[in-house]
Amino acid sequence: MLDKTKVIYQIYPKSFKDTNHDGIGDIQGIINKLPYLAELGIDMIWLNPIFPSPQNDNGYDISDYCALDPVFGTMSDFEEMIRVGSQYQIEFMFDMVLNHVSIEHVWFKKALAGDQYYQDFFILRDQPTDWLSKFGGSAWSQFGNTNRYYLHLYDQTQADLNWRNENVRNALFDVVNFWMAKGIRGFRFDVINVIGKDEILKNNSVNEGKAEYTDKPITHEYLKMMNQASFGKNPEIITVGEMSSTTIENCILYTAPDRQELSMVFNFHHLKVDYAEGKKWTIQAFDFQALKELFHSWGEAMSENDGWNALFWNNHDQPRALNRFVDIQNYRVKGATMLATSIHLSRGTPYIYMGEEIGMVDPAFDSIEDYVDVESINAYQMLLAEGKSKTQAFEIIKAKSRDNARTPMQWEDSEYAGFSDVKPWLMVADNYSTINVEKGKTGEIFEYYQTLIHLRKIYPIIQEGTYHAFAKDSSEIYGFERQLGQQKLLVLNHFFAKEVEIELPEAYQGGKILISNYPTEIQAKLILKPYQSIAILVE
Repeated sequence: MLDKTKVIYQIYPKSFKDTNHDGIGDIQGIINKLPYLAELGIDMIWLNPIFPSPQNDNGYDISDYCALDPVFGTMSDFEEMIRVGSQYQIEFMFDMVLNHVSIEHVWFKKALAGDQYYQDFFILRDQPTDWLSKFGGSAWSQFGNTNRYYLHLYDQTQADLNWRNENVRNALFDVVNFWMAKGIRGFRFDVINVIGKDEILKNNSVNEGKAEYTDKPITHEYLKMMNQASFGKNPEIITVGEMSSTTIENCILYTAPDRQELSMVFNFHHLKVDYAEGKKWTIQAFDFQALKELFHSWGEAMSENDGWNALFWNNHDQPRALNRFVDIQNYRVKGATMLATSIHLSRGTPYIYMGEEIGMVDPAFDSIEDYVDVESINAYQMLLAEGKSKTQAFEIIKAKSRDNARTPMQWEDSEYAGFSDVKPWLMVADNYSTINVEKGKTGEIFEYYQTLIHLRKIYPIIQEGTYHAFAKDSSEIYGFERQLGQQKLLVLNHFFAKEVEIELPEAYQGGKILISNYPTEIQAKLILKPYQSIAILVE
């Protein structure tokens, strides 16, 4: 049974805290900062992959599922992390990349060497389809010196696994069981809704071919199999599926408890509302109406059908939300607390990405050479090929690069922001002297996050209440109601840098304010300040 009081904190290990002086974060760095995270109040830490990897896609190209990359530490470091975490009542979630492996994985190497058993682990074809890779170019590459091709929906060093093969499924289920036995209590499954490929693969030039492999009905069967063979044996295990280009209907199926697939899902539609014509590598102001409608449609449908959302603004694959949705020059702090309120009081499990709790923002890098992310570097070349000037292309990368979220955690105002005492693998953001944990722990944003986390633990209406859209016609306010029994909770979030008036329903005029990021009194006509959030409870 999913514990809906929990709040999950995401750590990008490479960028969290370096203790062995190599400029790369490590497991001991995580252990070192557990008291800080306990003070924040979180319950579980999701770690991006720390398995052995050539690092062509920052660890999402795994070469060994059941070992740790020495750059992060040893198995004894891992065991210490689990042990110390338990002392702070903090559990850990591992990031499992089960759609593909690195071509450095022993399975792929044996397949290349001619082993038929392992060739069946991959999707090999004599004739490639017209599908495109998510990282640009064809989704197929030549399989060694043969006339065959292997599928890679992502980088060409990431070969897709053949889930139709029972031996593949069993090997992957064994991986999940291995880490459960080691003390892992949560699993985030990377792009898990693309594992279900058809036996006969068809050309489809629409939307890069995504319809041919996304949310296929057989994916639900695979998830049920994995549930029964691994994490479903322990009802306390939390699972979350990262769903690429998914639908509400499928996400209800993925997460409805009686179906025994997953605990919850990530979807990314709300983080595409600043894409011009649906394309990531563009610059456009966010579409508030589209954002609000997405939150309402997902919130209501999942509520009515017993599905469950993972709620988030930030992660390792997204630019910082503050830069996208807030006037950070004037309202960084109020904007940060407003964004937090809009998801922490909603229906679902909230995720905090490292640095979000102190209001970290994107770095102001000067050159394309400052970026290391393969997707960003490829996109820069693509933009130039499309006719953009170097200045235009760089401005787009600066706005949309995944490296925006991957800069080292800002702990203090010393050189390298207290992340390391040597030059980090990726440059520290230039604002670390003013935005850092040392200053932030006594600041408004951190304390506000602590309060939101505490409210979730003590109010069942936040944990369990239904979701209903409120103020749907407002051009500035994202509002929703939660209900549990006779209790009602109204949450209003103002997304713009000016005041706005809203009429408060009579039922709420005698309520109590659970939280607000401005000093406020309840009035029939409520004036919301720039980026104000307020939550009113009636019993």
